[in-house]
Amino acid sequence: MSTQVIVYVLTALAAVVIVLTRLRLGNDDGGAGRFQVGNGLLNLHSGAGALALVTWLVYLVADENSALGGAATGIIALAFWWVVVVSGLLILVRWMPSHGRHASTGSEDTWSEGPGLSVLAHVGMLVGVCVFTWAYLTAAV
Repeated sequence: MSTQVIVYVLTALAAVVIVLTRLRLGNDDGGAGRFQVGNGLLNLHSGAGALALVTWLVYLVADENSALGGAATGIIALAFWWVVVVSGLLILVRWMPSHGRHASTGSEDTWSEGPGLSVLAHVGMLVGVCVFTWAYLTAAV
């Protein structure tokens, strides 16, 4: 399987993670976890994700000799992807265990039992963005 196919598949999966994170945490109850995720962090994740996805797709499909397919577009897209990764990993903090007298139990939702889905999505996003960065640096895309 070629690197380009892997990058395109990971791009589609990254889009799914961004959309599902917004859907899962954007409702009134804030989703599952031990802590509530602030709207600022969620908006950063969603906004940077939308910009990363659009910029990355433009970079992938544009002619490499054009301005849109040039190095600057790829670097901007990767910067947005790394913002998505960092904000996504910060979103995982809502699953950190809390101990003590005033600690509360975690809330559940209908998506999954525990943090498995969130860990899969956001650690997967980290791996995907590492692949994007590697593919960019080695000129594989």
